[in-house]
Order: sequence, then structure tokens, then C-alpha cells
Amino acid sequence: MPRPDINAFIADELAQAGLLLEQQGADVFRAGAYRRAAETVRRHPYGLDRLFAEQGIQGLVGLPGIGRGIGAAIVELIRTGRFSKLERLRGQLEPVSLFQTVPGIGAALAQLIHDELHIDTLEGLELAAHDGRLERMAGIGARRAASIRASLGAILGRYPRFHKISAVEPSVALILDIDRRYRAGAERDQWPTIAPKRFNPRAESWLPVMHATRDGWHFTALFSNTSRAHHLHRTRDWVVVYFYDREHDEGQCTVVTEFRGPLATERVIRGRERECQEYYDRLAEYEVRRSRSGT
Repeated sequence: MPRPDINAFIADELAQAGLLLEQQGADVFRAGAYRRAAETVRRHPYGLDRLFAEQGIQGLVGLPGIGRGIGAAIVELIRTGRFSKLERLRGQLEPVSLFQTVPGIGAALAQLIHDELHIDTLEGLELAAHDGRLERMAGIGARRAASIRASLGAILGRYPRFHKISAVEPSVALILDIDRRYRAGAERDQWPTIAPKRFNPRAESWLPVMHATRDGWHFTALFSNTSRAHHLHRTRDWVVVYFYDREHDEGQCTVVTEFRGPLATERVIRGRERECQEYYDRLAEYEVRRSRSGT
């Protein structure tokens, strides 16, 4: 991309994110932060790609109105020309196509990664390639996983790394409460809707989106729009919850209704089943104590 057009491109994407956040009922300060950052970027005389390459994240967060979260968005735009948060807000996020840009990942594997691992960014895929989840998938194995790791390293390694997938996640109780609020609001048509690009041939606006801030975490919740969710008729059951904290370390999870085992009929966070079991056990113990006390 010719310079200085990079700044105009980044500013337009940030301004669009602020507008969509406002339209979708997100926190007014969060929406305003994107608009203010867009103006800062638009007026800056120095290409932000060069600024980041030379000074790292401190060069970006040193600019007026740009914190670590918006800095992460700018780096994603510099690296890939994409802004996953904005694509998500537009209903245009296509992780299957994104994963196919990685050498060694074809259409079938990209779909499987998205459906089985519930990730939708290259950074999330890189983490899965390093923590063993990718290698444990059927048909991958150690050699293929190593090749994909190397390819991701080349794609994402052109600039210094500063933004990571969250190592600390919101509590099970908090995520399940966000899930409950989202599904209840969706039943009442309380949330604004977006028209997802995938599995939506008529371009209908049907997918409710909820933004919420709780206990220092920012959340975005949507029903799953994966091919597996459609195949199993779970598009009104599976909920994808995206979150980031004050340090803007990001993460996501999928909440589903369990149909087997001791947690059958309960809402469960995939990958955190043991914590969910402990959570429901504590709830049961609390109900027993309350009934005995007569309160």
C-alpha cells in the first residue's frame, strides 16, 4: 500500500468500528475512543507502519487517544490489511478463507480448524499451533503442525509481537452470565442484528450481537454461524463470546448446551468443562444449604 495512504486506510477502518459499535449499543466511551483514534491517525504526518517498526508498541500508544487495544487493531491492519473486530461487527468475518492463506492449510482443514477449535484469527491459530491443540486434531500430526507453525511465524513475524491471546480468562460464572443475558435478550429481540456473510444467501439481518462491560472485561456475544452449528441445528444454542481485559489481552470461547454426561442440559464452556462442573456443584451445595436454612 503506497504511503502515506496507510494512515488514511487505518483511520477509515477505526472510524467504521466506532460507528458500528455505537449503532450496536456498545459502551459510548468505547465507541468514542475509536473515533478519536481515527482522527489522531488521520492527522499524523508519519506512516504508522514505519512508526511501529521503529518504536514498537510504545510508538503507537504514545499517540493521543491510542491505547493497547486500538494499538492491536492498528498492528493487525499493518500486518494483514484486515481488522477482525470490524469484520465481526459487519458480519463479514471469514476465518475459513483467512486460514487458507497459510501454506499447508486447504479448505477442508481450514473449516475443521474453525469448527473444532473455535478460533477465527491468525493469532489464535498460532497459539493453537504452539499449545498442542492443532497437533492433536485428526490428520494433522507433529510434522504438519510444525510446518504450519513455521508458516505462521513468517506471516506474523514481520513486526515485533506485543499482543497476545489472553492467558487469564473471565470466570466461568461471568461468562455463563453473559451467555444467559445474551440468549434472553435475543429471545426478546433486544439486541441489534447483523447480516452475516456466510450461510446467508439472502443477506438477511438475523444474527443478534451484544456488547457488554463487566468486572473490567469487555464482551461481544453472538450465536455461532459455523457450518457445524448449522449442520447440527445449533445456531440458536451455541454462543461465541469474545472478551478482552484492561490490558487488551484477547480471548474467545463457545458456550453450548451439554447433551451427555453429568452436565447434560446445563450450559457449558467448551474447553472448561471441569470448571463448569465445579461451578454447578457449588451452586447445588448453595441451594441445599439455603433450603435447610429455610431462606
